[in-house]
Amino acid sequence: MSDNYRALTRTYRPVSFDDIVSQEHVSSTLKNAIKQNRLAHAYMFCGPRGVGKTSMARVLARTVNQIDRQVDGESLNKTLNVVEIDAASNNSVDDIRDLRERVRIPPQNGRYKVYIIDEVHMLSKQAFNALLKTLEEPPDHIIFIFATTEPHKVLPTILSRVQRFDFKRIGIEDIVARLKNVCRDEGISIDEESLHVIAKKADGALRDALGLLDQAIAFCGNNIQHSELLQALNVVSTERMFDFMHSVEQQDASRGLELINDLLHEGYDIQEYLTGLTEHIRNLYVARQSDKMHLVEASAETKRRYRKASQAFSDDDLMRMLHLVSEAQYKIKEAQQPKIQFEITLLKLIHMERSQQLDKLVAELHQLKKKLSNQPDITSSNGQQSSSDEPATSREVPVASADEESGKTEPTTGSTQPSSNGASPQPDEPTPGVATESGPEEEEPKKPEDRSLSSPAEEAPGVAEPVSPEEEDFDQLFDGTSLKKEKKSASKSAPAAVSTAAPSAPKRPPKDVSLEEISEHWDRYIDLLRQEVPQMLYFQMQRVEPISLQKGTLQLRCNDDFAKKTVEENDRRLGKILEREIGAFLSIRCQVQKDKHSAEKSMSPYERFKKLQERDPTIKTLVELFGAELDYNLNQ
Repeated sequence: MSDNYRALTRTYRPVSFDDIVSQEHVSSTLKNAIKQNRLAHAYMFCGPRGVGKTSMARVLARTVNQIDRQVDGESLNKTLNVVEIDAASNNSVDDIRDLRERVRIPPQNGRYKVYIIDEVHMLSKQAFNALLKTLEEPPDHIIFIFATTEPHKVLPTILSRVQRFDFKRIGIEDIVARLKNVCRDEGISIDEESLHVIAKKADGALRDALGLLDQAIAFCGNNIQHSELLQALNVVSTERMFDFMHSVEQQDASRGLELINDLLHEGYDIQEYLTGLTEHIRNLYVARQSDKMHLVEASAETKRRYRKASQAFSDDDLMRMLHLVSEAQYKIKEAQQPKIQFEITLLKLIHMERSQQLDKLVAELHQLKKKLSNQPDITSSNGQQSSSDEPATSREVPVASADEESGKTEPTTGSTQPSSNGASPQPDEPTPGVATESGPEEEEPKKPEDRSLSSPAEEAPGVAEPVSPEEEDFDQLFDGTSLKKEKKSASKSAPAAVSTAAPSAPKRPPKDVSLEEISEHWDRYIDLLRQEVPQMLYFQMQRVEPISLQKGTLQLRCNDDFAKKTVEENDRRLGKILEREIGAFLSIRCQVQKDKHSAEKSMSPYERFKKLQERDPTIKTLVELFGAELDYNLNQ
């Protein structure tokens, strides 16, 4: 490199408004302001790095003072009329005070004295406040131009005193066109695809693009090859992206792992690869919409490849892939083993089930459902029809079978036994071979339809099975035919076990008890409760007493609603313990009924003391004279 070599970023710095790329909205406004002599005293240029903020400020200073084009943009600072200040290193109050003193001096030649303050957001709050008055009312010969990449850090009081212009990122095509002109002027040979690689790498900054081109020229010489450029800039090629997506299309995990291994061995950054893969999948998604290809920033040949490769995937597949890769970019930053997480992410893309197969499976399920719904109705054994799409359990529950109706069940000898309440069967009832179901209905005559659903073993004399109170309540709660049919089906599934089992003792009717008998056993019953129930329940049962017995329900008298709720919540438990004492299960209910004695007994000590004062005037007088108070031990 010769001694007078200058980087491309410095050589091709704009010297006029026309040289500034992709900022026409700013340059047009400033040119019109100059023509109409409507220049403001302060401007704020905001925007990303490398888009021409400082260059625009220098061009404005050159134009208003009519400085010759031969004077380099960097040499403008050497003139007395253009002063450039770096706010990052001159951000104190003393620097601003010095600036305020210098703005009083008029320009030596030219019309305006221009102060360009770069990265103005680096000024301290005190420095901003020191600049406020001068910025609001500067001398007529002063123009302030502020440049910043972070306008949100500038005080609102400063922003309100300037004209703000927002610079935009430079598009890929604009950067490519600018690079083509530079390569032509420099005699550099480069292909279209390489120019797009540089433009994408620059991320909207023309200054970065010129720097990357300078780096590529230093590595490749005047003839830049695409493969050498990728190696120089450490950029994952689009060709590798297409190769990997081909392995995803074929669901070839071995090929995908090989591509990943080569990529990591060559030293490519994982995050950069995932960023490129995200853009690649996004381009495939856009390419599926043929009328949106202008959104794909690539050469014409690459766009054709995107359009062809996108046909192998559906929109849903590409969206799921985008979601997986985007999530991986955040997870890998915090992963202890980024390489493993990287491989897992790419293998997920390869093994991911395609939406076409999922749609096919769903279609087959719908077709199967349609076939099932079109099957003819099935007639059950009792003549009723059940639809084919009804639940299987509702069709499989049997009613009386044909064998039972024809009398194939083995009949029992002897006459029909009376029911538990002593009533004889009606003449139109079935034969004794048809059993009845044990349950709470035993105290009433069996209905014919209930007898037809019972097993023979239950109706036969001496075979009746005792039923616990829990089963009785369960049958009362679920007194539907479906439950009984299931019980009937279960009894029919093992007829041999029923017929060969030894006959159990006959069920005797519940013992008749009276209120007097319950009162006799009540003290022993309370002693049993002390050992078997919680202490709170025991204490409440000590305070109740039986008052009536009607239809199997024992009424107890209690003093308050809390005792009533506590007893009735434990109705079944108390009834079972009482059954062990008197031989009969009774339902227990409580009735709040306060008498004078129990009400006084339930009073607190203070209430009883107050009642005592009302009855005995002497005690009341003592309390009023001496201030007597009740003292008692809460633990007693």
